[in-house]
Amino acid sequence: MSIFTGINQVSTARDNRRVIHIGVFIPTECQLLDAAGVDIFGSMSYEYQSALGDLVPKAAVDCAPSVVIHYIGSVQAGEKIPMSAGQAVVATNHYSDPEVAPGKLNIVYVPGPDPFSTFPEGAVAWLAKQGATAGVDILSVCTGITLCGAAGLLKGKEICGPRGMQDMLKQKGYEPKSLRGHELRWVQDGNFWSSGGVTNGNDLVAAYARATPKYFPRPLVELVCEQLEVGDRPQEYLKEMNLEKHLQDLIAASSNVATTAA
Repeated sequence: MSIFTGINQVSTARDNRRVIHIGVFIPTECQLLDAAGVDIFGSMSYEYQSALGDLVPKAAVDCAPSVVIHYIGSVQAGEKIPMSAGQAVVATNHYSDPEVAPGKLNIVYVPGPDPFSTFPEGAVAWLAKQGATAGVDILSVCTGITLCGAAGLLKGKEICGPRGMQDMLKQKGYEPKSLRGHELRWVQDGNFWSSGGVTNGNDLVAAYARATPKYFPRPLVELVCEQLEVGDRPQEYLKEMNLEKHLQDLIAASSNVATTAA
């Protein structure tokens, strides 16, 4: 049996250490890489550190919080939630389950769905209630910003979202205070954290963990980030996007392929 079997599904701590409940909210579908950032939280957990045995120092195990990760969807527990790259995750909870009701989770992590998806009304209402619950932090990754926008969580907030979608977000009527996705990988405004596209979710999780020592001791965060090789990019982008050039190069390459084939 793998050392990772069942890890982070329940708390295995036998002492009075803090237990952090994280809900990964996927009411329709999501990009696999968007969801992967939650593994950083899992890697900081007592359950993960304990499973590694002699590979980690005892001090890491002693400092690590217990972490329980819930995969929450519009399907019933045990059913699959689709992801990109032919993958899926098994739901642990339907969003209506009492176990994941507002006030039961510490963090709601929202990986990016198809931005043109229609989200179930009940799921949107659930997320809105989570965002309005004291002590709950919302972490939006990539196009998760559209789901958060549908839930009314962006009004009056500084937000990111994907760099290439800033104009689209302006037109959505979400009423944010400002759009920072063209310049920042992630931004925090109160209990709402949002990132740019896809792997910027890793930077977001690292920044959140560093800013939340009540959950994750800073030395543990730095150790795990170093081990996973994440969280070392600056918050500001160091170069502009160049999608237009890449698109023109792609068109030219496609034309060359078509000419050769002919």
